[in-house]
Amino acid sequence: MVYPEYRPRRMRRNEALRSLIRETSLSAAQLVYPLFIVPGKKVKKEVSSMPGVHQISVDQIAIEAKELQTLGVNAVILFGIPEKKDGLGSGAHDQDGIVQRAIRELKNKIPELLVITDVCLCEYTDHGHCGFLVNDEVDNDTTLEILAKTALSHAKAGADLVAPSDMMDGRVAEIRATLDENNFEMMPIMSYAVKYASAYYGPFRDAAESTPQFGDRRAYQMDPANSREALREATLDVDEGADVLMVKPALAYLDIIARLRDEFDLPLAAYQVSGEYAMIKAAEAKGWIDGERVMQEALLSIKRAGADIIITYFAKEMARLLMK
Repeated sequence: MVYPEYRPRRMRRNEALRSLIRETSLSAAQLVYPLFIVPGKKVKKEVSSMPGVHQISVDQIAIEAKELQTLGVNAVILFGIPEKKDGLGSGAHDQDGIVQRAIRELKNKIPELLVITDVCLCEYTDHGHCGFLVNDEVDNDTTLEILAKTALSHAKAGADLVAPSDMMDGRVAEIRATLDENNFEMMPIMSYAVKYASAYYGPFRDAAESTPQFGDRRAYQMDPANSREALREATLDVDEGADVLMVKPALAYLDIIARLRDEFDLPLAAYQVSGEYAMIKAAEAKGWIDGERVMQEALLSIKRAGADIIITYFAKEMARLLMK
């Protein structure tokens, strides 16, 4: 038998060799951990469909954030669950709202922490949809004004970056204009530029208490069958002033991450969503997979596809693994 001159296995023989030529690496500094903020005091309630993930009250978030910092995770994204909801989602832009108080608490206790805020109305509306309703349909243009007011309220509270996730047409331009008019020209926008109407969001809706009371979100979130549309969506957000683009979910849309990476030079984020996390946790609990290795492989695949930033419920676990 004649062997090839080049044998790839030569460089796989031991960990030192594998590490020497490893093409993709993960860093805790590029992970973002989601926090679900609820009313009350001394609240830390595990989400049943997301083992290890909790709803926590404002007085507990600094404790959580300091733990993250010790692991090298320097960024969080906040989701708020208000005491009361209404048809307008008015709690979203309340200056003393749940997220606004959480921002102030974090910036007061840990000023160097990067605080990102999700800008959407679904957690604040009594119908669970992401905008203002007219005849049971989300009215795009009316919703824009509310989203912009929400982003501005987050900026005034001290957020470092706002992240609109609603998928309304034109929301990045509206938010950018409102921020600029109020002297927040330096506030960056991380747009959920490509957000699919995915079945992977179920556990998140438990955590954020944001399940639609009727219908679904397919009239404004993207069809999972489409990829060219993703480029159109991202192009619109770039033109409107987005500073970071995001793809959500991640694992089922690695091709989309790769396409955006090839097309745009802005920083690119990917959200490893609740369903991705919950499936790994459930299979691990059954003993069907090595949860730690699958977690690492999934995160590496997202990074390899081209993401610079990964929003993940595994941030703490992955950071601990990186410290070993």
